[in-house]
Amino acid sequence: MKLDVGRFLPLSPAALHVLLALAGDDLHGYGIMQEVARQSGGQYRLGPGTLYDNLKKLMLQGLVEETAHRSSVDDPRRRYYRLKALGRGVLSAEVARLQGVLREARAHLRELKTRRA
Repeated sequence: MKLDVGRFLPLSPAALHVLLALAGDDLHGYGIMQEVARQSGGQYRLGPGTLYDNLKKLMLQGLVEETAHRSSVDDPRRRYYRLKALGRGVLSAEVARLQGVLREARAHLRELKTRRA
């Protein structure tokens, strides 16, 4: 049975960045904030309120789950989050959607340049 990932699209920028950060590994909240900043070259930063509001929403939607992942050096109070299979599907669909938007934007920009030349 194929899941309808389209009902989750388009993602908000914050949700997109959270899912993208979790695509690589299980992370705790601060780790997600660091990964978002790294992946965006520091151009997008999530504050704790935005992060945890989005994590709560993503968990209720079944895209992300809290995991028992713990390291011996970690603070035992840290909560780790993981991308679920549905979350991976939604992330893939959003990336494909954004690629289509970029294709259209590039085509329109090329057309604009040829009109002005």
